[in-house]
Amino acid sequence: MRVVLFGASGMVGQGVLRECLLDPGVESVVSIGRATTGQHHPKLHEIVHGNFLDFSGIEDRLSGFDACFFCLGISSTGMTEENYRRITYGFTIAAAQVLARLNPNMTFIYVSGAGTDSSEHGRSMWARVKGKTENELLRMPFRAAYMFRPGVIVPLHGVQSKTKLYRFFYTLLGPLLPMLNGRFPKYVTSTEQIGLAMLKVASDGSPKRVLESSDINEIA
Repeated sequence: MRVVLFGASGMVGQGVLRECLLDPGVESVVSIGRATTGQHHPKLHEIVHGNFLDFSGIEDRLSGFDACFFCLGISSTGMTEENYRRITYGFTIAAAQVLARLNPNMTFIYVSGAGTDSSEHGRSMWARVKGKTENELLRMPFRAAYMFRPGVIVPLHGVQSKTKLYRFFYTLLGPLLPMLNGRFPKYVTSTEQIGLAMLKVASDGSPKRVLESSDINEIA
């Protein structure tokens, strides 16, 4: 399997990249980001790209993939809806449109979030924007597209969040998180389980196109 990964420096992306590099069924991983991950591995190839609304400059390097794992995201805290939509919806759809055109047999997996609003009309700003993004992706001409909606995510194997508030939360509750993962699989998953589930869904598919934490844990 040849994978293109967005958001490899984020908490979820770090976990997904780890599982991709460990999986013997993954031939190569191309990571696209504004900076390199700092990792070195024979399977890993990195593209540094500055404009996530325009991929025309690197189109010649965006074909030949079997799967895309789109883990790029940002907290909506302190953001206007316009700015949040530009990143969450704009970046995702810009990348997906190019990939769908160049890789029609690709499986596209998008990391959304628990509570995403598929109606696009709810009161929560971030949930509306995520819902709009999901809906647009599900209409695109990929071989298959799946939306992952994790709730609480336990970072494993040295993975860390880039968000200061989240790092504080994980440090404070660190010893309890693995226990919560085992006791509340409906609401809690881990970076490892997300990565493993993505690889299995990309390889074998899933009867559900929208997967909550319990679905992710069951597949992993």
